[in-house]
Amino acid sequence: MRTIKILLVEDNLADSRLIQEALKEGNISHTLYSVKDGVQAMDFLFKRPPFTEAVTPDVVLLDLNIPRKSGQEVLQEIKQDATLKAIPVVVITTSSSEQDVAKTYASDANCYITKPVDFAQFAYVIKIIDDFWLSSIKSGDDSSEPGS
Repeated sequence: MRTIKILLVEDNLADSRLIQEALKEGNISHTLYSVKDGVQAMDFLFKRPPFTEAVTPDVVLLDLNIPRKSGQEVLQEIKQDATLKAIPVVVITTSSSEQDVAKTYASDANCYITKPVDFAQFAYVIKIIDDFWLSSIKSGDDSSEPGS
């Protein structure tokens, strides 16, 4: 199994640790890059200072309730940008409101997971994204990163 490059956009340290534990529990080979707010997320994705050397992630794990720019805004910016829209976005949030779920899927999120994270469900989602979504857009070739 190849190593998945993951951008985690999460401002809560405890939640970040739980997500890291879920990745470990799921035996998911990964490299994790973390940012704490929406502005940092977009700077990372567009390789703006201080993230000029950032890699293009294979998947974004995105909390909706983050400072400086909401997760919904980040999701919309990702999915409206030609160089970023192919990156799968998994929303991980405390909200189970039907309105938030509907708005998130209407903005082309690939998956919606509520906190606290169910480790088995989370690992399954990441593996499915890797097996089906990423392999179909990358064909196993890391040189064809979106945004490169």
